[in-house]
Amino acid sequence: MPRIGTGREPMLRPWKISLGERIDTSRDAPIYLQITQALIRDIESGRLPPGSFLPSSRELAAALSVNRKTVVLAYEDLISQGWLSSESTRGTMVSTLLPGSARRDNPPLEPDPSGSADYRFEAAPARPLAVPEGKGLKIDEGTPDGRLLPPDLLTRAYRVAIQRTSRENRLQYRDPRGSDRLREAIAAMLRGERGLHVTSRNICITRGSQNGIFLAAQILLRPGNAVAVEELTYEPAMAAFKACAAEVVPIRLDREGIDVDHLEKQCRRHPIRAIFLTPHHQFPTTVSLRPERRLRVLDLARQFGFAVIEDDYDHEFHFESQPLLPMAAYAPAQVIYVGSLSKLLLPALRIGYIAAPEEVIDAIAHRVSLTDGMGNGLTEEAAAELIENGELRRHSRKVRQVYASRRETFAEALASELRGIADYAIPDGGLAFWLRFHRPEDLKRIEERAPAAGLRFASSRSFATSEDVDSGLRFGFASLTSHEARLALRGIRQAVG
Repeated sequence: MPRIGTGREPMLRPWKISLGERIDTSRDAPIYLQITQALIRDIESGRLPPGSFLPSSRELAAALSVNRKTVVLAYEDLISQGWLSSESTRGTMVSTLLPGSARRDNPPLEPDPSGSADYRFEAAPARPLAVPEGKGLKIDEGTPDGRLLPPDLLTRAYRVAIQRTSRENRLQYRDPRGSDRLREAIAAMLRGERGLHVTSRNICITRGSQNGIFLAAQILLRPGNAVAVEELTYEPAMAAFKACAAEVVPIRLDREGIDVDHLEKQCRRHPIRAIFLTPHHQFPTTVSLRPERRLRVLDLARQFGFAVIEDDYDHEFHFESQPLLPMAAYAPAQVIYVGSLSKLLLPALRIGYIAAPEEVIDAIAHRVSLTDGMGNGLTEEAAAELIENGELRRHSRKVRQVYASRRETFAEALASELRGIADYAIPDGGLAFWLRFHRPEDLKRIEERAPAAGLRFASSRSFATSEDVDSGLRFGFASLTSHEARLALRGIRQAVG
């Protein structure tokens, strides 16, 4: 391609036009913006050093086969931003105020389609923390069926929330603890249904329970601190603790939950600062922790001075008897209680909460203010509306009946499809079954063949704290119709061969 000058002054450094290779009329980006970005990259890389003259707008337009006005717009944009300067008698040149590039002898930088970064950062782990994306039937770990919440119900709640907050001038930045109305409503729910002695001052709204777990970890843990978790546990929680540079100490499980004797031994070996528990329905095994073990955990918490992070992620769903009260109901000074409205409403709403002593809530709210500022006020107000007008209670009664029926149907399907392959117990509550396979090679075969069978689910290793822990699959039933559940179980059966 020919070298092009302005015809008035020789360029301080001859510039071979290569923009044509980077201008694509089929792209969504406007042509003038593509020219702007290409010129900036040539300036940044050193191909166009400060003081270099550019072709006239007419010459560049002809070289690129674009309208002259397009080039004029690009030049004007770059001049206004300070990349170029216009000399009325000499033409357009790269601003002399720009520093010279250290990469001027290298090829021009092009956008990296892979999104690679040119700086150091902590990369994501090789194993994702969620069910893999892609096609096929998704087997979740126990989420609700969003199809059961009438959209009109949510629409009305949002409409009321928007009108009320606008009328009361509450669409500004606000308390990082969250919506006053929602905190009051959750505190009343926890007092009336779960026995917690709390007021709104003891509540902080979070972006789901995972956000609550991470916030609790931030105020409790410092690099090198130890946090105890059950040897089979909720991997995103373990990842949150590791992100705080904490040492994760696995505690053995048996058929009745956490091995408290082993916990005591580990407390004597490590300076435990916190323990993460899901006592209502242990994640992933679904076992409820009996009162005697809960009390021993709390005794150890007092003796060794650690906090209990109680994740009560699905308290609302118990099908056989009245659920046990949360540990936070009788030991509020030892427990940071994490809950969520995701199972009752929709996970997509991202509404969780923490209940704890006021000074702990103050510390957590400070962390919220550093990362989020104020949460999602309109969604929180809409959720408060659903609680106050009774719609949440009515929806909860309806879906409990649906999920109780699906639980029974799923147990029948398991008995026929996976007989002789896996062991399981029908859980008293929660929205998932825990499957242990008789032969490790069957589980391996299922995971290898799942994509071909049209199934997506979390890896069995995602629940385990180490490679030598016997694992299984957590199979959520609530979000699947009976037909969908049958298809999934048949896919697993076929994968075994």
